[in-house]
Amino acid sequence: MGHKDYLHQRKLAERLPLDSFRFDFRGNHESTGKWSYSDILGHIADIQTVVDYLQNTYEYVPQLIVSHSLGSLAAFYWICHGRTPDGQQLPAFVNVSGRYRKKTLYESTKEWQKSFQEQGYYEYTGTVARKPVTFRIHLNDFERFANWDTAFVWHKFPSTTDVLTVHGMSDTTVPPSDALIYAKALGARRPGTHALHLMEGADHTFTGHIDELIGSILEWWELRRRGGLNTGIWLPHVHESAKL
Repeated sequence: MGHKDYLHQRKLAERLPLDSFRFDFRGNHESTGKWSYSDILGHIADIQTVVDYLQNTYEYVPQLIVSHSLGSLAAFYWICHGRTPDGQQLPAFVNVSGRYRKKTLYESTKEWQKSFQEQGYYEYTGTVARKPVTFRIHLNDFERFANWDTAFVWHKFPSTTDVLTVHGMSDTTVPPSDALIYAKALGARRPGTHALHLMEGADHTFTGHIDELIGSILEWWELRRRGGLNTGIWLPHVHESAKL
């Protein structure tokens, strides 16, 4: 239900000290193609298409990917399994609200399960770019998505990529404990670092906390530029004397 200008994307792009490129996955908002609930492989191909375009047209080399939720699932896989070495050579990655334990979806979508049993699909209604939309999610697509394997991050994620994981502590869509799993999986790498920021009061889309999210990403990026990153729990905007 997202698009390239919702949540923090546009405002963050305007403040990042480097050129950036935002895009809609296939079948979403302004991109052509067919929408599918479980088309993570298609989204991974979209990332590669964008990277190829930026390299071939502008000779850009990717320095940072910032992703949210479903985007994080696709970005994690592209970084680890992309058909080019660009992912393995990516210097920095920001994972916002990324899901790890996919099968928790069964618990959080009980209304969907009832509809699956009655008619084989669930109609999801929402708003994209201020326009009402309805997507039909079929049972087989849901199960394919819920069984997506994320365990590869433990042994395939590059050892040199610095990662910031930001997760809202009031997220009822993706449990905040999933962020702890990513911290465990990525925290033992060297020389790459993993910083975990659990944002108090923030939900899955950071309602009322967008500026705080953007500020934390920019502060982490600046700290990285200065060579001051360390692995562990990270509290932006907090002086050393006030840290717990």
